[in-house]
Amino acid sequence: MKAKSLLVAVIFSLTTFTLFAKDNPKAASYKTHEVSTLRQSSGTAGSTNASDKSVPVVYFIRDISPESLVKVYQATGYKTSGKTGVKVSTGESENSNYLRPTLIKNLVKDELNATIVECNTAYGGNRSNNIDHMKIAKDHGFLDVANGFDLQDAEGYMTIPVKGGLRLKENYVGTHFKDYDTYLILSHFKGHAMGGFGGAIKNLSIGFASGMSCEKSGKLNIHSAGRSVTNWTRCPQDEFLESMAEAAKSVCDYMQNKKAVASQKGIVCVNVMNRLSVDCDCDSNPAEPDMHDIGILASLDPVALDQACVDLVYKAKDSGSLIERIESRNGIHTLEHAEKIGFGSRNYRLAEIK
Repeated sequence: MKAKSLLVAVIFSLTTFTLFAKDNPKAASYKTHEVSTLRQSSGTAGSTNASDKSVPVVYFIRDISPESLVKVYQATGYKTSGKTGVKVSTGESENSNYLRPTLIKNLVKDELNATIVECNTAYGGNRSNNIDHMKIAKDHGFLDVANGFDLQDAEGYMTIPVKGGLRLKENYVGTHFKDYDTYLILSHFKGHAMGGFGGAIKNLSIGFASGMSCEKSGKLNIHSAGRSVTNWTRCPQDEFLESMAEAAKSVCDYMQNKKAVASQKGIVCVNVMNRLSVDCDCDSNPAEPDMHDIGILASLDPVALDQACVDLVYKAKDSGSLIERIESRNGIHTLEHAEKIGFGSRNYRLAEIK
């Protein structure tokens, strides 16, 4: 009986996507930023030729499961060291499309023995202070799938420099940010009401930024393009997008400088492309996704990773709603500015793992 009910649910879900998904007329003609494809048959890092080494690799697996999440992470060849933090979003409510603990446990706890890290929000809601946020983390199951849970701005903020920024000179993150040797940025790729889309760059910038529970809010600093750290202040849309790119770069720069081995950054990024709603996980009642799940991607370059995710959305035939959300907020400008300031590359090599 249970098997029959599950089958009915799956058929209903697929039928719903077919009937209500919004067509993407750009799918056939869209030109991606992928410069070459690397063929792989397992989760091990693929070989490349010398001429390709200047272009970052993005690893891609279509299956979305705990085992595939571990496999795509391992494909990057990245090795954590010392104290490792995994930056996730705990989700505003049970209705949010945050990454479920059952999906990430194998990677976070079993593979990395890592601590999940978060920061408070800047918009009120269920995660704006330490007590409420810890309750959400517990209720959503995150305390059970990691070697600890750390609200990084629970004791205040610290300042890190923004190098080469046009909008920001400083970024404000939680004081616990400095306590970690390496980070995995584990993001749910989806739409976003303000940024158009949210992936690794959003998680690195707004995700690590201190909330309104602190004297100086890095989240308000980013949203206002440096105009205020205490109040919501409007700024032109492109300035906000540029500020996200600059804040994300400051986080990676800080971790790069901290690493004893300069050849390995202190950050690796994984994006999960499931439940692709037009709304962020910070929305307590997001729109129901109307397109199919795509897979899991990983890279040492956050810009290449987010660009690859955007490219996959544009190549999908049923992604009309998400593309409208991205374009209505000029979301691609985040990637344009990130590349312009030397944060990363929009061009990439795609290595699909079978």
